Amino acid sequence: MEFKILKHKLDIEKQIDDFLDLVSESGLLFKNGINDYLKGNMAAFDEKMSHIVDAEHKGDSLRRSIEERLYVKTLIPEARGDVLDLLENMDVLLDRFKGALFTFDIERPIIFPEIHSDFCELVNYVVEAVEAMVRSCRAFFKNISAVADHMHKVSYWETESDKVSTRLQRTIFRRDNLHLCEKIQLRDFIRRVDKIADRAEDASDKLNIFAIKRSL
Repeated sequence: MEFKILKHKLDIEKQIDDFLDLVSESGLLFKNGINDYLKGNMAAFDEKMSHIVDAEHKGDSLRRSIEERLYVKTLIPEARGDVLDLLENMDVLLDRFKGALFTFDIERPIIFPEIHSDFCELVNYVVEAVEAMVRSCRAFFKNISAVADHMHKVSYWETESDKVSTRLQRTIFRRDNLHLCEKIQLRDFIRRVDKIADRAEDASDKLNIFAIKRSL
């Protein structure tokens, strides 16, 4: 049987949908921005940077508006804390995408062509993990019984990203033509990207608890 947290509160449901759209969009901007960076297309990379900054600002504004309405209108008091925690966790994912892209812009790491394919694979798995988390959130608000249909995919993609991350780090540290500082820089970038999937899984674990509580 379908159970909705927000029931007939369509206006705030629309705001939450818009917020989750921005989280999803930030993942696509991140993925495309990294592809542009690897191709050396810095003009396109800068454009993705600008768009992801806009997405973050809109996301912050929407999240604050949703929080205010939940308190001022005293909506869903029995689930308010869980909803606010969930939105904050999703906002962190958006911020992580932006932060990782900014770090690329600041440090401009040299990613040698031999690992381009694996690096793109890592980015893709991380974005898939976040997208699965977005779908889980939508289900939480629209049909809580469907949350599990998407949540297990978060863990799957997080595991896949861990595998590629480990493989990339092994490849880097076994190269003789890189200085140690270069290896460490690349390792840190790989870990920074991989950590986004870790955060998505952490959010998924919390969402699982929220869903169980609401289903009782």
